[in-house]
Amino acid sequence: MPLKTILVTGSTDGIGKQTALELAQVGHKVIIHGRNLKKCEQTVIDIRSEVADANLDCVAADFSALNQVRDLVQEVTRRFPELNVLINNAGVFSPTYQLSQDGIELTWAVNYLALVVLTEGLLPLLKKNAPARIINVSSVAHQRGRLDFQNLVMGEENYHGYRAYGNSKLAVICYTNLLANQLNVDEVTVNSLHPGVITTKMLKTGFNMTGDNLSVGAETPVYLATSPTVERVTGAYFDTKQIVTSSKYTHDVDLQARLWQETLKMI
Repeated sequence: MPLKTILVTGSTDGIGKQTALELAQVGHKVIIHGRNLKKCEQTVIDIRSEVADANLDCVAADFSALNQVRDLVQEVTRRFPELNVLINNAGVFSPTYQLSQDGIELTWAVNYLALVVLTEGLLPLLKKNAPARIINVSSVAHQRGRLDFQNLVMGEENYHGYRAYGNSKLAVICYTNLLANQLNVDEVTVNSLHPGVITTKMLKTGFNMTGDNLSVGAETPVYLATSPTVERVTGAYFDTKQIVTSSKYTHDVDLQARLWQETLKMI
């Protein structure tokens, strides 16, 4: 298996950190990402305590500020010209209404808009390094999501944390499928996934529950990043390394197009 250069967003803890660890264990170059550089550097130390020769580097950007995401695109393009896998793992669950640094509801801004800005910005580099892969971490919570174009981004008066989270993850899959239809499968594939119900800080604080261990959560991202079995699979939604059916809304091309037009107004 050819070794890859892989950016894993949100990889200083939880599923992202476990994914980075497992990719490093088999020799891939992994770029750690987090909100602050100190925590990223500590993650490198943590992983090297388990994988002494891990090929790691790190970058920092706060995804609640889209200008920082744009700066990250420039930094990654400059420092890692060989990048050929992007794992969009970073995400938040906010039980209370909060605004991003750009004045946008935080869950939507971090889970969806930042992902789009980063992905679109890195597409030229990924195409140059074809065959490349984009893996978007979504959630089964998307099944409860709805995209109401009269009220696409929740305001404080009607905010509901679980609904905001589900809506953001629904948007991620809609974007994944839109992008898959635009890209040449021989250049860049793009797929989404549900990592499982995994014991993470987000699960404990947002949903007050526990689940499977982190290695279970990393299985599907690692599989989609590296397996030759899926090298020409695109526009699919995975759970436990299997293609499963996502919400009917994710296959609605008119909804995808409308979402894209609204997204362009926000970024």
